[in-house]
This record gives sequence, C-alpha cells and structure tokens, in this order.
Amino acid sequence: MEQLTLLYRTGNPAKLVSMRRTVESLGIKLLGLCDMELKPPSVNECGNSPLENARLKSMAYFEFYGIPVFSCDSGLYFDNVPDELQPGVNVRRVGGITLSNDEITAYYGGLAKKYGGLTARYRNAVCLVLADGKVIESTDDILSGNPFILTDKPHPEKVEGYPLDRISLHIGTGKYYYDLSPEDYEMEECWSGGWQDFFKKALNL
Repeated sequence: MEQLTLLYRTGNPAKLVSMRRTVESLGIKLLGLCDMELKPPSVNECGNSPLENARLKSMAYFEFYGIPVFSCDSGLYFDNVPDELQPGVNVRRVGGITLSNDEITAYYGGLAKKYGGLTARYRNAVCLVLADGKVIESTDDILSGNPFILTDKPHPEKVEGYPLDRISLHIGTGKYYYDLSPEDYEMEECWSGGWQDFFKKALNL
C-alpha cells in the first residue's frame, strides 16, 4: 500500500516528534511546517472551542498547500475554578495579552498557589482534511490528555515548547513531567492509542 503523507499543522518541534512517534506504525509520513518550502499562512484562531480552531487551521492550510492536512487544538480546563478563570482555548492569552513561556509559568503557578494546587486537563479536538476535500473531525474524550496537578513551585529546568510542564505534576507518581521515566511516559501516553484509532477509522487503515 502506498504511504500516505499528511501535513501536521504545528510549528512546535516537540509536538511534531511526539505525533510522528504515534503514527509511524500506521505507515503515515508526517510533515511539519518546517518541511514546507512556502511560509505558512496566518490563521485567525478566533474560534470559541478547540474544534472550531482546529477546523479554521485545517481548512486554511489545505487551501494553501493543497495536500491532506490535520490540525489539533486544545483547551485547558481546571476543576473547581470560576468560569472566568478557565483558560479554554486561550492558554497563552490572558486579559488580551499574549504571554511568553516564562509568563505562562508565572501566571498559572500563581493560580495554583491561590487555589492550593489545581487539577487540570487538556481537552483536544482534531480536524483532518483529505485530498478530496472530505473533512473528518473528532472531539472524542480518548484524544484528550490525562488529568494532572499544577503546582506553584516551578521545576528548575526549562524545556522549549512545554512551559506548563515546569509546574505540572503527574498524578500517579507526584513527579514533575520533566522528571518522568520512560516507563512513566509509557503509562501517561496511553492517549496515543486514541490518536491511532482516529487515523485508522478516518483513513480505513
């Protein structure tokens, strides 16, 4: 069977590596924006939900590049926090201001301190546009990340692309995400099976 090539609409190298690892067993060749000759178009991510933003990005990139493309978008949600403080799709934007990585760590660390720690979860959505223009979408809960705890005490290290991981604790072990072992990650990344199921059904693999 001919290998399928998909463009993953992300400029985050860490996310690209993770998703490539997830789909490699399915025979999917995954391209990132770093592999494209043309500079990607600007997309106004004005949706009110992860799915709306994923759809906006996928459609714009499909029209621009003319190849199958999928986009993911996520929203961050906390337990027992007022609605007005729920980040949702605006994790980086607070009060109309786009936060830097260090500002993200400081802001959410402050919320964790105020509420005595926060139980958080990313809810994910995906929009896939195939070569014939067919659109396949999902907000299945199995695509979402596992719950985790936010702390007000940042890890001394910084990893580019994952600023919140500096203050994120794995519920099962109490470790910072930066300190998880390969075995811990194997348990944590069970969500990757959800992504594999999505692509198997969408692409009849």
